[in-house]
Amino acid sequence: MHMPAQVLSRAVARDATRPALTYYDDTPDGTGERIELSRAVLANWVAKAANALQEGLDVQPGSVVLVDLPAPHWRLAYWALAVWSVGATLTVDTHEGAHVLLTTDPDGELAEDCDEVVAVTLPALARDFGRELRSGVMDEAAELATYADDFVAWDEAEADDIALVSAGERVSFADLLEGLPTAPERSRALVSTQDRGLFVRQVLQLLHLDGSAVLVRGPQPGPEDPRMAAEGVDARCATTWRAGEGPV
Repeated sequence: MHMPAQVLSRAVARDATRPALTYYDDTPDGTGERIELSRAVLANWVAKAANALQEGLDVQPGSVVLVDLPAPHWRLAYWALAVWSVGATLTVDTHEGAHVLLTTDPDGELAEDCDEVVAVTLPALARDFGRELRSGVMDEAAELATYADDFVAWDEAEADDIALVSAGERVSFADLLEGLPTAPERSRALVSTQDRGLFVRQVLQLLHLDGSAVLVRGPQPGPEDPRMAAEGVDARCATTWRAGEGPV
């Protein structure tokens, strides 16, 4: 079995400077930004987010964290890895009871049912959420940098603990890498799915296979897109997939 924190640690040990995630925002109202995170930089974001969860929000094995962030997005990737590093359950199903909510809409209906709320801004250069937040809401952009760059979990998840709840499916830590469409080893893969549960598993799989992900949020780029050649994309991950149904 390969726990997510171990997968990331091994990827950094193999080549800390290799890109882990390259993100393009192609949404109509988006920033148009390109962001690249090396494996070492991704691990740094994960460590800070995991410390925020563990120290600031008392998240631990048995806790449930609802992640209301878009896919594919680099912020969703590091928050997912952080939740798993703490040993907690990540859910993208909004009806699942959760202790903590990570969201771009801290005043929305989802926030009413969670004990703790983290307000997440999507643009890379944001230094705060951009408006006043109600008392008790963590401003990720303003506060995450205050947490340590290294993370040590106070408690460890068990293999059969639930790591992910997505589309009604409950996936254990032992099964996070099981049953997915197989990506080539060391591939530079396009990831453009809007399925958040599939997305976080694809990112983990690519790290496990010593690969990297090019994330495109917006219309799926065609093979003639010059950016894909420039990025060295040599594989495309499925955009939809369900157990027993296969990839699309």
